[in-house]
Amino acid sequence: MSDTSHCQTPRQIVAELDRFIVGQNAAKRAVAIAVRNRWRRQQLDEEMRREVAPKNILMIGPTGVGKTEIARRLARLTSAPFIKVEASKYTEVGYYGRDVESMVRELVESAMLIVRDQEQAAVEDQAKERAESQLLEILAPFPTVSEANDDAVELKERHARTREKIRAMLLAGEMEERTVEITVEQKTSPMMLTNMGGDQMDFDLQGLFEKVMPRNTSQREMTVAEARKILFEEACEALISSEKVSARAIELAENVGIVFLDEIDKVVATDGGRGADVSRQGVQRDLLPIVEGTTVQTKYGYVKTDHILFVAAGAFHKVSPSDLMPELQGRFPIRVELTDLTKQDFVRILTEPRGSLTKQYAALMDAEGVKVTFTPDAIDALAGYAFEVNQKSQNIGARRLYTIMERLLEELSFESPDMKMGDVTINPAYVEERLDTLSRDEDLSQFIL
Repeated sequence: MSDTSHCQTPRQIVAELDRFIVGQNAAKRAVAIAVRNRWRRQQLDEEMRREVAPKNILMIGPTGVGKTEIARRLARLTSAPFIKVEASKYTEVGYYGRDVESMVRELVESAMLIVRDQEQAAVEDQAKERAESQLLEILAPFPTVSEANDDAVELKERHARTREKIRAMLLAGEMEERTVEITVEQKTSPMMLTNMGGDQMDFDLQGLFEKVMPRNTSQREMTVAEARKILFEEACEALISSEKVSARAIELAENVGIVFLDEIDKVVATDGGRGADVSRQGVQRDLLPIVEGTTVQTKYGYVKTDHILFVAAGAFHKVSPSDLMPELQGRFPIRVELTDLTKQDFVRILTEPRGSLTKQYAALMDAEGVKVTFTPDAIDALAGYAFEVNQKSQNIGARRLYTIMERLLEELSFESPDMKMGDVTINPAYVEERLDTLSRDEDLSQFIL
């Protein structure tokens, strides 16, 4: 986690989430406290730190009310290793599909990206200097002089002046389109072995191949600008210790990693333990040790899951949280219920967030030179249609606004490149003309809206 996120209070975290997500204060407070507790734990002495386990969260609420969005924004806010997975994608060990341990390996990959970016930033200046030196050597290689005489000295001095001119041109960006030939190193990539044993065999053998297989090199012709990028990346790779990156990534994943486990209700048995329910119950059993605390092997090393924060979410339409295995229920002590969205919520969603849909569509049309303005009455009408259609057909929450807005602005989006007029005002009449008939036809609205 970054220093900034370490210092953020729960109130500050909620305030940041409020910029993007309307309502659902209970869920925001729960995740804000959980994130702050990660920082608090890091302030404890080592003995006490080992004892403090994360308080995993179970979000309960219908689709489209903000569960996933809260998790997604939280990940960006904290800059912690984060993955979103769907519980329904996993199967019990021995069945065809993904095993639950793969989520831990994905989390470590997320941590690797964070640590690599941090390490690259630390060596960026040094890597740039190396890349520039290599480019200079390619563009103006030192001449081979066999004898030490006056001619040789003059040649060296002349070459030194030439190199300085080329260096100045490089720094000024005047040689970006010049063509050069460089040696590019390519790692041998063995075929992925997912069909021969799944994730476990894949990462074990892949790691082995990476160590023992030779690296190929080839000569490639490209511009100076393209060569600089490749040489910079190679210099970063040489300056960064892969062992250090792996160790830091594992530490980061273990201590501040967050796994968002969506559709947890989909692994609840619904037909008395027959057929697919056997595997669903098996997934719950496999999840238990991961959530409680176990050690998972990854290609970067062993990862302990004891202090990873798990946030599970589900609609729980046909089942309830109490239908989960009692042991698994106990692993999610904090439960928050997210409420259905009202018409007023839709109004706020359309206007308040920094990247609200009305602002998005106005920006898209502005790219065509068309200035779109939504009147308050029009936004109220849009919210009313979204709420009404959700009530009459399947309630998909805020996602309904995407289809409503797309339908509303379909004609404008199509015609805008050829339009000469610069301003378009979306008022209640404009909204009614394009949505009223469809919203009143229930059969049609299910498919179109």
